[in-house]
Amino acid sequence: MLSLLGNLLIFLLIHFDDHLLHIPMYFFLSHLSLADTFFVSTTVPKILSNLMSQTKTISYRGCLAQMYFFLTFGNTDNFLLACMAYDHYVAICHPLHYTTVMSHKFCLFLVSGSWVLSSLHSLLYTLLISHLSFCTSWEIPYLFCDIYPLLEISCSDTRLIKILAQMEGVVDILGPFALIVTSYAYIFYSVMKVPMAVGQRKAFSTCGSHLAIVVLFYGAISCLCFQPASAYSAQKGTFISLLYAVLTPVLNPFIYSLRNHDIKASMARLLGKFRGVLRK
Repeated sequence: MLSLLGNLLIFLLIHFDDHLLHIPMYFFLSHLSLADTFFVSTTVPKILSNLMSQTKTISYRGCLAQMYFFLTFGNTDNFLLACMAYDHYVAICHPLHYTTVMSHKFCLFLVSGSWVLSSLHSLLYTLLISHLSFCTSWEIPYLFCDIYPLLEISCSDTRLIKILAQMEGVVDILGPFALIVTSYAYIFYSVMKVPMAVGQRKAFSTCGSHLAIVVLFYGAISCLCFQPASAYSAQKGTFISLLYAVLTPVLNPFIYSLRNHDIKASMARLLGKFRGVLRK
């Protein structure tokens, strides 16, 4: 509930505030919050249902659908974090060209690309998994349907899919991560050239919230994705997946809202309008 209400609140605050909506950072943040809302909705309700119920089942089609949406929204988070890092880079390293480079049209292109690429990536793995046979065990040693747990219980030859997951995962995860690292390397270099400590603190405070989410998200997902398939452990995978599938979406609204003056101001304006309506 914290994750759903927090992320929906940020999404609505930004989309009801024309000023925030046309600022690239908040435009990306609104889509990140929307992706996190769907991300949590894909897995957590079923996890809670299984924990409280004696019948811990999911249909075959339901399992494939859960995996598809889980990969889609998780990957969208991945691309949007890279878009936000690039936005910070342009704002700090090329402030005079910021308005021209980060136009609303270009931001729409980045966000649309994030959603489309994530959907295609998820569709690829869903189609591959759907052609596998499951003839011995139907019990998934995991909290939800994901690629590796399903590969583990399949009696088909899964070597090619495992190799693809390792190779494509490097491009899919390390590509955006490399852009984030490169962006922050340039940001750090530019900030260090600023003579005044006040300017440095302002620049780092701008990036602090985003960096916190990046460390949480990529720290967990790299432990899960970049390990040899032979070393995969369901118990370890379950714990790590909870970090980026549950903990990160829960913390995202708090990290971005508690220290953000624009979000607080937008909330105050929305509450003021609501009180005005009630008085009438």
